[in-house]
Amino acid sequence: MLKKQTVWLLTMLSLMIVLSVYYMTSPSQDQVALLYDQEEQKEGEGTQEEKATSEEDVVETQGEQTEEMTSSMSSDEYFVAMRMQIDDNRSKQLEELEQIVSSGDVSASEVNEAVAQKRQLEERSMKEDVVEQTIQAKAEYPDVLVRSKEDKVFVTVKANELSREDSVQIMEMVYDEFGTDNVSNVEVEFQPYEQ
Repeated sequence: MLKKQTVWLLTMLSLMIVLSVYYMTSPSQDQVALLYDQEEQKEGEGTQEEKATSEEDVVETQGEQTEEMTSSMSSDEYFVAMRMQIDDNRSKQLEELEQIVSSGDVSASEVNEAVAQKRQLEERSMKEDVVEQTIQAKAEYPDVLVRSKEDKVFVTVKANELSREDSVQIMEMVYDEFGTDNVSNVEVEFQPYEQ
C-alpha cells in the first residue's frame, strides 16, 4: 500500500510543479484576448473557398499537429504543455487500471492483465525519463521530451538545429534503452528557441 501512496504523491507533486511553471510562464488574459482578436481578423479576411475543408484537409499526422501547436507557443510552453498532457493521460490510464485491480467484480485474468499493463506503463515512463536524461547529459540540450506509444518513440529536442549525426546518435540512445525488438520507429525533431 505504501508504494501506491508514494506513486500517487509523486504524481501529484510533479503535476503541481508542472502546472505552477505553466501558469507562471503563460501570458496574461489581456494578451490572450488580443491574440484571439488578431486571429479572428485574419480569419475574416479569407474567402469561403479557403474556409471549406475536405476529409483530406482534416486528416493530419501527429507531426503536422505538433508543428501547428509549436508555431503558436514558445518552446518552453511547448515542453511544459506536452509534459502536462502526457502526465495527465498516464495518470488517467493508471487510475483506470488501478480501479480494475481493486474491483472485486472482475476475473483473475482481467486483474492480471491490468497489473501487467500497469507495470508496462510504468516501465515505459521510466525508460522515457532515462532516455531524456541520457540525451541531455551527452548532448547538453536545454530540454528533451521523449514520448512512446506502442512501438514508436517520438523525441523532441530543444535546439535551433539538429544534424543528421545528432539524430542518429539520439536514435541509438533510444534503441539502447527501449531495445530494438520493442521499437520499430523513432522520430526525432527539434524545437527552436531563443537563447
